[in-house]
Amino acid sequence: MAGYGWDEYDVRLGGRQTIHDAGNFLDITTEFVKIPGGQHGGNWGVRTKGTPREDAPEHLISSVIFYAAMEGFGSLQVSNEADDLGIQGTVKMEGSSNELGDFTLEVTEGPESNVHPPAMHKSYASKPLDRSIVASLQVEDANIWQAKALLFQHMKTEVDEMISLYGQENAPPPWQIFTIANNVAEGNLHFVQKVFDGAFEFDIMLSSGSAPEPVTSGAMSEAIKSITKSFSDRFSSVLAPKAPFDKSQYKAFAHSMFSNLIGGIGYFYGDAVVDRSYAPEYEEENEGFWEETAEARQRQGAVRLEGPAELYTSIPSRPFFPRGFLWDEGFHLIPVADWDMDLTLDIVRSWFNLMDEDGWIGREQILGQEARSKVPQEFQVQYPHYANPPTLFLVFEALIDKLKAPEMSKKSSDPLESIRSAHLQNPENAKTYLRKLYPLLKRHYFWFRKTQWGDVKSYDRDAFSTKEAYRWRGRSQAHILTSGLDDYPRPQPPHPGELHTDLISWMGMMTRSMRRIAETIGETDDAKEFQGYETGIVRNIDDLHWSKKEQTYCDATVDDYEESVHVCHKGYISIFPFLTGLLPADSPRLGAILDLISDPEELWSPYGLRSLSKSSPNYMTGENYWRSPVWMNINYLAVKALYDLSQAVGPHQKQAGKLYSSLRTNLVENVFREWERTKFAWEQYNPETGEGQRTQHFTGWTSLVVKIMAMPDINARTALKHQALALDLELLIEDYDTTNLHPLELLEFVPSSIGPSTGLQVTQEERIISLHL
Repeated sequence: MAGYGWDEYDVRLGGRQTIHDAGNFLDITTEFVKIPGGQHGGNWGVRTKGTPREDAPEHLISSVIFYAAMEGFGSLQVSNEADDLGIQGTVKMEGSSNELGDFTLEVTEGPESNVHPPAMHKSYASKPLDRSIVASLQVEDANIWQAKALLFQHMKTEVDEMISLYGQENAPPPWQIFTIANNVAEGNLHFVQKVFDGAFEFDIMLSSGSAPEPVTSGAMSEAIKSITKSFSDRFSSVLAPKAPFDKSQYKAFAHSMFSNLIGGIGYFYGDAVVDRSYAPEYEEENEGFWEETAEARQRQGAVRLEGPAELYTSIPSRPFFPRGFLWDEGFHLIPVADWDMDLTLDIVRSWFNLMDEDGWIGREQILGQEARSKVPQEFQVQYPHYANPPTLFLVFEALIDKLKAPEMSKKSSDPLESIRSAHLQNPENAKTYLRKLYPLLKRHYFWFRKTQWGDVKSYDRDAFSTKEAYRWRGRSQAHILTSGLDDYPRPQPPHPGELHTDLISWMGMMTRSMRRIAETIGETDDAKEFQGYETGIVRNIDDLHWSKKEQTYCDATVDDYEESVHVCHKGYISIFPFLTGLLPADSPRLGAILDLISDPEELWSPYGLRSLSKSSPNYMTGENYWRSPVWMNINYLAVKALYDLSQAVGPHQKQAGKLYSSLRTNLVENVFREWERTKFAWEQYNPETGEGQRTQHFTGWTSLVVKIMAMPDINARTALKHQALALDLELLIEDYDTTNLHPLELLEFVPSSIGPSTGLQVTQEERIISLHL
């Protein structure tokens, strides 16, 4: 496979997907359109095209199989009359269900330019390939998801009959022999097979019975044209790359990365495997607890299926990780929120609706037998004491930021803007949403505090608060999978007195978000309570995790003398208070953190920040999953934090600005370069070569590169501000008698926003700088 994925996609309109199947010498394009109307979601259609690649043989024979199935209550039947020779013209199906109402599904013959293989064997007479072959099966609902296996099982019967009839030496050509049976009948699973010679095209169209009119190939052609323009216009409006990435060569890359992220949104339904034993070992209070918990997990005494449940989610990778991951989701939704806030909030609500009565949400949603078929059995069980980074609260912070942003008053030409931005155009809608969700948010927050607490008192730790300390549960000797950072080095051996820098930082972000939510919806008493927790967390991050010796943040553990000690593995863990926005511009720790980030012998690489310092003895050892590679989600947090610091007055403002510009450029250029080289986005990137590695087509949080591209070029922006301010000052000097004014007195005449040509806001410091210039 030479690449595949969405070239452009909008969840509300449709888009275009391309599959570069080098092994079969064929490029396949599917153009998906949605046509709204009626009470059941409207109509949709897919135009499927096949184009032989440059190295294809003169006669490229391609067999294409489409299938449709109906699960549960409802019906789906082929309405064409049965014909032993196959179906001429359009294959038509009629269906009905509670959710879809009545509908028709059509698979067209395609244009006259379609060519089919000629008769080359006497078997052609009984199964001509210029017709559609249709086979109907009745399958148990639980097995419908295995359509591919069912197809091959069915086809094998046909192949065996052909070989038996004609013999090995007189067998039909492969495109004739590998066909399904002509068998139109009652069933709930229907296969439609078409065989082509060369380029081909046909449409698949669903028309809702409640829609004003059925979809046609002509209507699809018009919709396909408009979708490309609509997508491009909206992308330029909300996610347009800023310099230096506003050049034409980055356009297709940016469109593809975002489209594959939003094109990975899906609906999942099924039961989940959960261990509800609440075994005492799971408290992880004893030394050697990781061995006790491993034994408890092996017992599986209370492992059971729960549900079914439903989840609307954006997944990390359609082919490799087709399920919901809790901590991935918050990162996925950051760029999606810019595109469609209404969609984003639907997904967030879907996650919180999974919460149990205690406040727990499973970190990996493996819903149903199909989802479990892609996960090793030892990773299928979810545990109600396991947490995961609460990244969904990043979305709430983005929502509140947008509610306060002045640009929300801008007009949009998008006819769907009133739906996409319903919560932003009318802030009361957002407040209503938050009020309804607020009880679940509080339950989840206090579940974290109850289950992931860390011990301060037992080890006489000197800290501002005796309560604000945190430790991940679910630890083994080599991993903390619940942290998301899996094999990142931690204190050895594990100890119940450990405290984890990343977790207290996540709790700080989560608490800040809860405070802001409470303030937004008028819960003033709660806001004060959260402010108290937030203060304690921020103070304790320094008290419990800052190492004066190492000049960085570190995990803590307990030594043989029952004393608290730091265990420092410089890397992502070391900068988590910075990543989560808990270090203000005037923090005395900030300089050392920025120095650690910018040191090529520590975290800095030409391709992004390393997950573990190059100076660490653990660098690139073991699994090397989070022990060197560059990860886009953490690098995005770093870019955002650097940008925020570059806009705030402080002793490190200039350094933060330089790092922001360099890191932004390094990340985008490397992901772009690898996308051009391999045609894929990757799970992670090698810090020594920049090469993509691990999972390919990882279009989840690696797509944050689109958000980074859309962030400001502060070098160009600063120059523009100074240029405009200098012009303002020249005009002022011409208009006023300034002979007797001290230069700084001119500032009272200089506006805080400059030039109708720029529309930029400027700080007092920038006005002073420009005055000197």
